[in-house]
Amino acid sequence: MPDYVLPDGYTHVYSGKVRDLYEDPDGRLLFVASDRISAYDWVLPTPIPDKGRILTAMSLWWFDRLADIVPNHVISTRVPDSVARRAMVCTKLDMFPVECVARGYLTGSGLVEYQASASVCGVNLPPGLQDGSRLPKTIFTPATKAALGDHDVNVTFDEVVASIGQDEAQTLRRLTVAVYDRATAIAADRGLILADTKLEFGLRADGRTVLADEVLTPDSSRYWPADSWEPGHAQPSFDKQYVRDWLTSPASGWDRTSGEAPPPLPDEVVEKTRAKYVEAYERLTGKRFA
Repeated sequence: MPDYVLPDGYTHVYSGKVRDLYEDPDGRLLFVASDRISAYDWVLPTPIPDKGRILTAMSLWWFDRLADIVPNHVISTRVPDSVARRAMVCTKLDMFPVECVARGYLTGSGLVEYQASASVCGVNLPPGLQDGSRLPKTIFTPATKAALGDHDVNVTFDEVVASIGQDEAQTLRRLTVAVYDRATAIAADRGLILADTKLEFGLRADGRTVLADEVLTPDSSRYWPADSWEPGHAQPSFDKQYVRDWLTSPASGWDRTSGEAPPPLPDEVVEKTRAKYVEAYERLTGKRFA
């Protein structure tokens, strides 16, 4: 259950792993970013303090820097006091059923697929790449949107075309690569590598394709410190990897294959995870998170 109370007139629409959506009295959407954190398709019982505020602030910062590439869904940040700094008022969209992923480096599910087929989502890649290798160019590696608790499934561009049509698929690929390339350059100026990112788009009532949900946060993107990048192994990252590592360590006592929910996070894991999110925000924006 949310740890906030909204005024009368707000209707709950949907809750995901992190976000809660409501319709406001004017028929617009209120996107609320909670402090929930997920790992291995579980929403964990322990929140990360300030996480929702960090994600919201970072998304708004990025939306401003991408506005000349693609419009976004934000109408206003004037929200009820109970969700101040963690919510945005947004326009309703007809969302595309595609997770739009751009990769400039090989890691994660892309690495697993490459090791099996020398390709990712139907995009052939050169031999000899390792975990963390830089790709010859940015690639579009879409995935299907999974139900809550399920894995997204990587698909080919042709499968996206079959799902939403040629013109729409090409638009999503073009915008995804353009956003990633812009963000990569900005991150590089701040000593960060943006390895990959996941974006979501929808159609506005006027037919315009719009960037939606969160954008380029540590929840949807892999950021690595550039000064320690070294292909051949997993890179240190500014995201919830610290949580994943603890969950799969003997210290947690949790078996991923058991079907049982993960245990609560220790205070040390919570504090270090929060610090990673804060550091990512501060390094990118140059602002202090208060």
